[in-house]
Amino acid sequence: MPFKVILAVTGPDVPDPRLDLAVSLCQDAEAHLAVLATAVAAPPPIGRYAAEISDAWHEERRAEIANLQKFAAELREKLAQKDVSSDISTIYEEEGWVDDVIGQRAKYTDLVLLGPDLLAHPLMKEKVVEGALFRAGKPLLVIPEGARPTLKPKRILVAWNARIEASKAVSAAIELLAGAESVHVALVDPEQGERDHGFEPGADIATYLAKHGAKVTVDRLPSQGRPVEDILRQHAVDVAADMLVMGAYGHSRMRQRIFGGVTRSMLDNPPLPVFLAR
Repeated sequence: MPFKVILAVTGPDVPDPRLDLAVSLCQDAEAHLAVLATAVAAPPPIGRYAAEISDAWHEERRAEIANLQKFAAELREKLAQKDVSSDISTIYEEEGWVDDVIGQRAKYTDLVLLGPDLLAHPLMKEKVVEGALFRAGKPLLVIPEGARPTLKPKRILVAWNARIEASKAVSAAIELLAGAESVHVALVDPEQGERDHGFEPGADIATYLAKHGAKVTVDRLPSQGRPVEDILRQHAVDVAADMLVMGAYGHSRMRQRIFGGVTRSMLDNPPLPVFLAR
């Protein structure tokens, strides 16, 4: 699908906001940049001293809201000077609900960015991941420090394990895959069988991608006891990949997102731009 509306989350508490990366990406893709300026509100006071400190709490909230509005106004002024279509909205919400609000905004976009500024901010990183992948079901582009993101990658590595999350990631990234000069589909220790990869592992996904115009190579990789994430990292280097496309694996438990080892590793230390979907 085309990426015509791209969401970037930032806020006054995010050190060194990297909106230039988002602007560059949107200019390259001729996309609209939606910016969500976010501030996390302190929870209301409770207990025996709540009445005594409520005035101070209200004053703190007013100051934080004013600071958020000032931050958003400065962003509007900066973006007005850029050659990009954009809009800025704000949210001021308690921590437990921030991911819901981000997810609500993400529903009306095609792709959510998670740049190096948010990767270095554990709370906002968690909220953006949860909002995009779980609340909105939208793909996430993870951009590590030093990377120049593009929606026109030349060489893409696909982590394929025949699970539904991988299938959704491939479908979400199909335009990128079709436009790339080369697509390497990596299968780590693939198992043959009708319920797994089929009787020729990699053949079905290669045929599917080829029908969309992708130039596909299937790489069957033995793990030899090594973690899958390590094999993917090394193979990304071996094929000089510009982007890794993979499914995000996890489930909800009491509002906490528990990710599998490969997904968590790529979120904690992405080796290159990673396109995640679930």
